Amino acid sequence: MEEKVKILLAEDDENLGMLLREYLMAKGFDTDLVPDGAAAQEEFNKNKYDLCIFDVMMPKKDGFTLAKEIRLVNTEIPIIFLTAKSLKEDILEGFKLGADDYLTKPFSMEELLFRIEAILRRTSGTKTKEQLTYTLGKYTFDTQKQTLADSDKTVKLTTKESELLKLLCAHQNDVLERNYALKKIWIDDNYFNARSMDVYITKLRKHLKEESNVEIINIHGKGYKLIV
Repeated sequence: MEEKVKILLAEDDENLGMLLREYLMAKGFDTDLVPDGAAAQEEFNKNKYDLCIFDVMMPKKDGFTLAKEIRLVNTEIPIIFLTAKSLKEDILEGFKLGADDYLTKPFSMEELLFRIEAILRRTSGTKTKEQLTYTLGKYTFDTQKQTLADSDKTVKLTTKESELLKLLCAHQNDVLERNYALKKIWIDDNYFNARSMDVYITKLRKHLKEESNVEIINIHGKGYKLIV
């Protein structure tokens, strides 16, 4: 039996905390709920967690201070911040502390789930039984190292390039729907993210241009297709 993903949830709003915990438990995550930063620190020291979700504004110890202290002992564990303030400085502060993601209240449970799953996919490449390398003509794409290599050279891809190429590979010779890709990688299918995705598609085409047996084509009104 596969071990459940264990989440530490620190939220001082009792109702929201209970609601989130119930939702995450129902989605199969083993979730511990604590009401403040100090209690969260205690639990973290006692147990082994796969992911942390911290409210920023909490009594006894705020989410940022808590994250700072946790980062001293564990640089790897993913941290998602929940905040009522959508202040740019706050968000930047969170990312400086090594946050993996950020949600501004009010948010939908589904959005939180999307983000947890996206982070776990990134961090647990080894745990899931997903394919780690793909052969694209003369190229080998390593999804974990995020590299595209042939006999002459190895290109290091950015995380977004790698995530997009991985989705294309998983759907190769089939249509990768635009909205699906946007939601999967960018979480939101708005206009700016769509433009951004076009830029990444162009970059991937450049990386693959020397292999005539591989191409990424536009399927009008639908999305893209990686033809191998």
